Amino acid sequence: MSAIIAGRFDSFATAETTASRLRAQGFADQDLNLFYVNPPGQHAAYAIGGDHAADAGARKSGVGAISGVLIGAAVGAAVGAALVAALGATPPLSILVLVFAVGLGAYLGSLAGALALARHAGRNPRTGQPPVRNAGVVLAAHLTSTDTATADTVATVLRQGGAKDVERADGEWVDGRWADFDPLVPPVPADTRERR
Repeated sequence: MSAIIAGRFDSFATAETTASRLRAQGFADQDLNLFYVNPPGQHAAYAIGGDHAADAGARKSGVGAISGVLIGAAVGAAVGAALVAALGATPPLSILVLVFAVGLGAYLGSLAGALALARHAGRNPRTGQPPVRNAGVVLAAHLTSTDTATADTVATVLRQGGAKDVERADGEWVDGRWADFDPLVPPVPADTRERR
């Protein structure tokens, strides 16, 4: 694993200008990687599109739907029986009313149960949004030394060049590029990460 400092820019021009500043400070072309990150949800991680197989907040909603069906069917049966008794319905009509009430209760119960257990998992409590990596041009710099002064210098040059979301990562650097970059992982800010 290699130490990598990266920053997100709004345009290729500003990222290239910052890359030339890093080259002037001694970074080789093999130690700089410039690439674009798509907006969240547009990384085509799945054949049908999207980034995740299922919403993290909907994982428990199946259990809620099943319990809602059972409770809703029981409530529907009770309401149906009360309607049959109140109407004094005879068997063909009473069975139809009872079946309709049980079915409607089961349907509404499944909907209510699924929604009751759907949560906003993994959201930032301050903003209410899940942590994401924002879209933009990323300039990544491979650190050949473990010197923290070099990492701080790179982070400072990136910030001065207009980078947002300056991050520090440990990753695989192969043939002049960040090989194991994952756009679904939120960036870890360079100034809050533990120094080694």
